[in-house]
Amino acid sequence: MRYKLILFLLSIISCLFVLAEPTSQNFDRETFYTIMAAGKLADINNELLVVKGSSVTEKEAYEGALLMRKAGLLKRADDKLKAFKEGRIKLETALQDDNDNGEYHFLRITIQEHAPHVVKYYKELEKDSQLLEKRFKNLSPVVQKAILDYCKTSTVLHQENFQLP
Repeated sequence: MRYKLILFLLSIISCLFVLAEPTSQNFDRETFYTIMAAGKLADINNELLVVKGSSVTEKEAYEGALLMRKAGLLKRADDKLKAFKEGRIKLETALQDDNDNGEYHFLRITIQEHAPHVVKYYKELEKDSQLLEKRFKNLSPVVQKAILDYCKTSTVLHQENFQLP
């Protein structure tokens, strides 16, 4: 009888731990780009947690882009600058490690095009655009779709430069 009671209590405690543990989400590129486009602070914060907990190889670039996107939504100037700098370091490090990655250049374009001039993060727009046009066909369909969607509002990227075979 005693063993059954102990076993019962242990099973209840185990269930409580499982229920209390937050569910981990897997990283999804489509969701990432939807959140980057929508730009809601709560969604960006949640996506940052997903990216940090994931094992995707592009983790540094995604995290950097999200932090810089988040910077534009923060209230205090020092918080904005801190988030932007942290994100810039992460994205630029990813670009240094894999400069041929078209997706990284796309992420940088999306930030550069909307960054305030005071942060002086706009000098690579032309180079990034050219590289992205060359690499477009080799990108995943999800990233290609994100680029084509972004072209609708971009002043730098134009849909006619990104044709699929």
